[in-house]
Amino acid sequence: MKLSIVVLNYNTKELTKKCLLSLSKVLGEVDFEVVVVDNASSDGSVEFFKKLEIRGLRFKLIENKSNLGFAGGNNSAKKFCKGEYVLFLNSDTEVYKNTLKETVKYLDQHKEVGAVTCKIVLPDGSLDRDARRSFPTPWVALTHFVGLDRIFPKSKIFARYWYGYKDPEEIQEVDALQGAYFMVRKEILDEVGWFSEDYFLDGEDIDLCWRIKGKGLRIMYYPKVSILHIKKASKRGKRSARTVMAGVNSMEIFYKKHLWEKYPLFLNLVVLVAIYLMKALRFIKVVLHI
Repeated sequence: MKLSIVVLNYNTKELTKKCLLSLSKVLGEVDFEVVVVDNASSDGSVEFFKKLEIRGLRFKLIENKSNLGFAGGNNSAKKFCKGEYVLFLNSDTEVYKNTLKETVKYLDQHKEVGAVTCKIVLPDGSLDRDARRSFPTPWVALTHFVGLDRIFPKSKIFARYWYGYKDPEEIQEVDALQGAYFMVRKEILDEVGWFSEDYFLDGEDIDLCWRIKGKGLRIMYYPKVSILHIKKASKRGKRSARTVMAGVNSMEIFYKKHLWEKYPLFLNLVVLVAIYLMKALRFIKVVLHI
């Protein structure tokens, strides 16, 4: 088996069906298997997938008894994945022709690469900027969260988070990939421990890239092929406090795990104060249902 594709479903059965249908249209490009993980959906997803038949496409269904989050949900597929490579594919994506073939080929031909993504396109045809990201060091995070990368989108100084100064049509090495299309060598996944379950939602893809790079391997953005990403569709309707707070909580977890020892205490405390302020703002939004 060349490739194992993991699709995590949480109350997105119709989106997941479209994703699976797109995979059925590229059968034969690569020898692949599909594992659908349901994260304790409440919309009848399990029953839906047990009855779903897609011509030519078979998939393994895993039923989690509770919502394990993005990291835990995807990790549920670990013992079922037999491929040389593993592709984590969002349920709100559709795979285009040649994308699987070309990204697998890229890993085959570049042994120094640990993980690769493709060009990720939004419904309006624009690039999903989260497809390629820098690690959120204090400066990169500051310029991103105060909006300097939006004001100066092509600046090498201010637009580092989304690599705004690099041509999105060129193959390039990046720090981190988005979990929407994240193809990685299984042997590396097993070595570094798959997604860190310290994270519930958001941040786990950046953390995994950090650990892959720590093994001396490259992370690549390969825009010669693409997928459609119906951005945030897989998160709609999940307005629990845990979900709303997940992004900012992930920032704190990542910083303490990987960056705390690299910077002086004063700067670390400044970063934490900024994170806690963002947490407070998010909490207010939860309380006021904004």
